[in-house]
This record gives sequence, C-alpha cells and structure tokens, in this order.
Amino acid sequence: MDNKKRWDLLVKKLSNKFSSGENIEIEGILYLIGLQQYGNPHQRFRKDDNINLIHIGICTVLEPYGYYEFERYDEQGWPHFKLNEMLPKLKSGEQTVLIKTAIIEYFSKLEYIS
Repeated sequence: MDNKKRWDLLVKKLSNKFSSGENIEIEGILYLIGLQQYGNPHQRFRKDDNINLIHIGICTVLEPYGYYEFERYDEQGWPHFKLNEMLPKLKSGEQTVLIKTAIIEYFSKLEYIS
C-alpha cells in the first residue's frame, strides 16, 4: 500500500476514534502522539502546553530519522529531546511529506496501520 493510502487510512481511523466526524488534521495527530508520549491524557492543559505536546509529537516521529534524541523526563513528567541534526531546508509541501511519512512509520510500529 502506498503512503497516500496509508495516510488516508490512518486519518480515517484516528478521526473515527477521536473526532466528531471531521477528518483530524496533521497537528491533531501530532498532538495525540505528544499526549501519548507525555502519558497523562486526562490532565487539563494550557495553550502553551498544547503547543508543547505538538512539539513532543514532532520530536517523537522524527527521532528515528536521527533529527532528535530523547533525553529525559523532567520532574513534571514532560519528555525532553535534544536536536541532533538540523532539519533540512524543505519547501512547505516537502515538510508535510516528511512529517506524514514519519507519522505513518510511527503508527506502523505500533501496528495501528500496516
């Protein structure tokens, strides 16, 4: 199955589980990944925390590519990553393809999609 079909399947599955009929956006998927990495999904978050959760999602999916490396959890339980390698200068569409591919690989490893 090509990445476009895998992406569409993933969005459909996540939208059915976490959204009220609307397709979940890429930021929402990164938020869910960050939330899973944080490990405390029932906590109420501030706006800054929500942005941090998306960042954690980005770091998590790009870690296998060598861009980020998990360092530690802080005293509040937030995961911290260090930047190993600067992300390549990509056009907007190329960035989207990289992130979508990384998200697909993340969920494939969890056997959520094949």
